[in-house]
Amino acid sequence: MAEEKKTPKPRAPRAKKVAEDVEVSAEIPMMAEALTPEGEAPKKPRARAAAKAEPKATAKKASGKAKKGDSPLDVQVYDSKGAEAGELRLPESIFGQAPNMGVMHQALQRQLNNARQGTSMTKTRGLVSGGGRKPFRQKGLGRSRHGSEREPSMVGGGTVFGPQPRSYRQEMPRKMRRLALRSALSVKASEGKVSVIEGFAEMAVPKTRTIVELLETVGAEGTTLVVLAASNEVVSRSAANLPWAKTILAHNLNLYDLFTHDHVVIAKDALELIEETFA
Repeated sequence: MAEEKKTPKPRAPRAKKVAEDVEVSAEIPMMAEALTPEGEAPKKPRARAAAKAEPKATAKKASGKAKKGDSPLDVQVYDSKGAEAGELRLPESIFGQAPNMGVMHQALQRQLNNARQGTSMTKTRGLVSGGGRKPFRQKGLGRSRHGSEREPSMVGGGTVFGPQPRSYRQEMPRKMRRLALRSALSVKASEGKVSVIEGFAEMAVPKTRTIVELLETVGAEGTTLVVLAASNEVVSRSAANLPWAKTILAHNLNLYDLFTHDHVVIAKDALELIEETFA
């Protein structure tokens, strides 16, 4: 018997279906207009309105002019009681430089290495006492052969490749050292962590409470480094009991003290000395 061929079912034309979809989509905005009240425009989504409002607000902020005193080099000057005594602009040759991170790292490593004593030492085989005779016979005991009690494999023997006294001193050009110090001071000034005090003349008696109240009024937060132009026993003794404060002379400024203290408080007469020494 011959097999009967199945005839495929007729399908709807695609063009007609697309036309129907277009008609339905065209009806949607008409329905939306019918739902809105007469004379009122359809409301926009809030997210879209907020996105359009943001660039205008930023444009207003960008167009605002910088006020006087916004520069990090403009600092407030305080007297010995903590009262405001005017404004001062820090010297740009010291506090306004572009920081050089590579030179700062090299200068800090040099300072740390120069502070090492280099006196650690271990005894080598030639420095250990004893070992004049062979500890035991060469054969017959089932042990490894040894010729001296001073060799490293024996208990109490010498040390191989142990530390010996040496100098860790490193040299660095003066220009690079001053550049590193200026970079560190510039970083402190850009962070707003530099304060200036007109003088400590009114501190006649060393008192810890007086220096603490003064540093808090100035705005020093965390560890503080007080820079003086000349040695002042009253100030140094007042801050001696504070583990978070340290006094230092202007010509002894160094990177380690600047990196280990958060805030720098400089006497006004020390600014000129710093500029003459490190500019």
